[in-house]
Amino acid sequence: MTPSTGGPAMENQNPTLYKRAADREITPAELDNNVVDPFDAREIFDLIRNINDPEHPLSLEELNVVEERLCLVNDQQNTIDVTFTPTIPHCSMATLIGLCIRVKLLHALPPRFKVTVKISPGAHVSEAAINKQLADKERVAAALENSHLIKVINECIFAAPPTFSKIIRN
Repeated sequence: MTPSTGGPAMENQNPTLYKRAADREITPAELDNNVVDPFDAREIFDLIRNINDPEHPLSLEELNVVEERLCLVNDQQNTIDVTFTPTIPHCSMATLIGLCIRVKLLHALPPRFKVTVKISPGAHVSEAAINKQLADKERVAAALENSHLIKVINECIFAAPPTFSKIIRN
């Protein structure tokens, strides 16, 4: 049983760990409320990088599930596209991870943005089916009405992930 989901044992018991990117330095212009500051890929990455993986006490960034280069932003057209890469091609948590990313962005961004979340091409055996689920607003809304699922998503989104150095020491 996994701690977060209460489901079967972990599929990827020894995932490869990646070093976290340095925190982005905030410029004086970003602190000035009179300056228009368009959204960029790093800002979107910063919103999702600390989401916890449903199976591991690690962030999606530490597992290389999300990367800044796979966050595409078009501020003028109000679109954000995030592509994520599950750690294994048959990951049963891929849909849940996609939902976590989508929920985090929908809560953090202005409603003007159309958010698309999808799996990296060729990274999952059920890529097409999962992408179809994540793109279907009605299916996403129905999933978010499930109280158990919402609890798991909130645990992934709002739990503070352990740092890489803490994992190495234990």
